[in-house]
Amino acid sequence: MSENRKPLLGFVGKLPSGTALGNSGKTHCPLCMGLFKAPRLLPCLHTVCTTCLEQLEPYSVVDIRGGDSDTSSEGSIFQELKPPSLQPQIGILCPVCDTQVDLPMGGVKALTIDHLAMNDVMLESLRGEGQGLVCDLCSDREVEKRCQTCRANLCHFCCQAHRRQKKTTYHTVVDLKDLKGYSRIGKPILCPVHPAEELRLFCELCDRPVCRDCVVGEHREHPYDFASNVIHKHGDSMRELLRGTQPHVEALEEALAQITEMNSALQKRVEAVAADVRTFSEGYVKAIEEHRDRLLKQLEDIRVQKENSLQLQKAQLEQLLADMRTGVEFTEHLLTSGSDLEILITKGVVVERLTKLNKVEYSAHPGVNDKIRFSPQQRAGRCRGYEVYGTINTKEVDPAKCVLQGEDLHRAREKQTASFTLLCKDAAGESMGRGGDSVHVAVVPKDKKDSPVRTLVQDNKDGTYYVSYTPKEPGVYTVLVCVKEQHVQVLFSALGLNTEGLTIHCDREEKASLTHRRVSLLHVLLQRRPENRSLCLWRHHARWVPGLWPRTQRSPRPPALVMLREVC
Repeated sequence: MSENRKPLLGFVGKLPSGTALGNSGKTHCPLCMGLFKAPRLLPCLHTVCTTCLEQLEPYSVVDIRGGDSDTSSEGSIFQELKPPSLQPQIGILCPVCDTQVDLPMGGVKALTIDHLAMNDVMLESLRGEGQGLVCDLCSDREVEKRCQTCRANLCHFCCQAHRRQKKTTYHTVVDLKDLKGYSRIGKPILCPVHPAEELRLFCELCDRPVCRDCVVGEHREHPYDFASNVIHKHGDSMRELLRGTQPHVEALEEALAQITEMNSALQKRVEAVAADVRTFSEGYVKAIEEHRDRLLKQLEDIRVQKENSLQLQKAQLEQLLADMRTGVEFTEHLLTSGSDLEILITKGVVVERLTKLNKVEYSAHPGVNDKIRFSPQQRAGRCRGYEVYGTINTKEVDPAKCVLQGEDLHRAREKQTASFTLLCKDAAGESMGRGGDSVHVAVVPKDKKDSPVRTLVQDNKDGTYYVSYTPKEPGVYTVLVCVKEQHVQVLFSALGLNTEGLTIHCDREEKASLTHRRVSLLHVLLQRRPENRSLCLWRHHARWVPGLWPRTQRSPRPPALVMLREVC
């Protein structure tokens, strides 16, 4: 018989998880819940009634060699071709622990009888005044007496017959109530092969108890001895195994205790974290609701402000329109219906009024716009200690007011990352203070306009945009910056020109020192330029070199000289 743990696929006869065996597990069957009747011991050391085991459906069909076979094709021709050694063996599941049990060839009745359980059942029955026990001889009547010599339970009729027989006349017979204090009153264990003989011997070769008839027959050549003589050796070996098993029990109990403790700690921790989550969520919800109310109030204030401005502008324009209509209607009536003298008399008043009306300045467009935008991903600070998002913006970026900043605006180096910053402003010249605008930047070689340089634009979310690019070869590059599909007017401070395209010179690494000297010289000239000198660029060996030129009419300007606008 083998013992393997497999998932439950067939009969579901497992003991319910809520059933506690306790002391009743020694006397009661886990399936029928009654006192054991012919209990059988399974390889997993669980005991079940014989009839209960016979009612279990087979778990699987396994051959003797241990290989699984298909049970669904009962009429398969392969079953007919199997040799006898490969005939299938039926297995069942232990109803307590789900362990697979391969039944012996004799079936359930070939399993070991649990005599210890039978003794416990008898003791349990004696405590209940013998209820449930039947006579061992006739098997029809309830037990009243017990023969201590034969160790047999007897009814009243069989007890009388027991006393009348010669062989049993002098046997000690006692009442069941006198046996309640006994710890063991088991019956003699008879040989399954020779039912008339009691098992008193032990075959060392076969490793099982035998009777006197067995040792003179099947076990004639086998070494054997009385069970009382070999019990010490075999008992000691079992105790040795028990000593090796007990530490595992203690370790497992400790592990289970730790698991229980950890489970309790886990539950407490989960409850604590759940409370933190609820507290955080409730606070966050309140913060979001408060932020929502702020945004709605801000939106309402913007509406009232813009509406009041529009109403004021409307009232002013309506009054101006009424004045204009009065002037026009009166003048037209005067010119069409008045006499010459009447026109001349009122001319002064009319001219003065019309002149004054014509000088009144007004805007033909609304003084405010409807440009209100909600930016849900923009940070809005903290509310109740929580970071909240979402702002209402009324500013509109003005590409004409946007500026570029950075040291790499005019010159870059080959295969080195260059960068500059775009600062977006509104029509009033104030920083937008937020991101999200449509910004496009293109860096194009002057001689290869169809091969733009890869450019990265990073939104800093504060109204500035970080632009970076890496020129692959030296040359002149044009940088185009568009905000809301409009070119940003780049201020080229050195030349004093406004242009939509920014020209950047890319030098090789070995020319960096010369470039640095030219930039440094230009900086010095700008800072230390005398009052009677003008800043200029000299054309020298195909390069423009910064310099100063006297501000006198007697100093003619050479053709290769370009004057720069004063920037200081």
